Amino acid sequence: MSALWIGHVEVTDAEAYGRYAELATGAIAAYGGRFLARGGRYKQLEGRDRARNVVARFPSFEDAVACYESPAYQEALSHAKGAAERDLVIVEETD
Repeated sequence: MSALWIGHVEVTDAEAYGRYAELATGAIAAYGGRFLARGGRYKQLEGRDRARNVVARFPSFEDAVACYESPAYQEALSHAKGAAERDLVIVEETD
C-alpha cells in the first residue's frame, strides 16, 4: 500500500529552507518518493494556515518512514530546523 507525506510549512528563512529543499528532493527520490503537490495554489478551510503545502507519494508506508529516518533526509532536515515551522504526517493510502 502506498503512503503519503503531507506537510504544512511556514518558511521563516528562505535561504536555509532552500538548502533543505535541494537536499530533501534527492533523499525523497532515493526512496521512490514523488511529489504530487509542492507549494502550489491552495485554499485553507480549517486549522492553521501555512503558505507552503507539500504532498509526496511513496511506494509503501515503510519506504516513507525509512526516508524520513535516513541519514540523507536527516542531513537535509538540519537546514529546515530554525528556518521553518512545519507539520509533517505520514498517511497510508487506501485501496
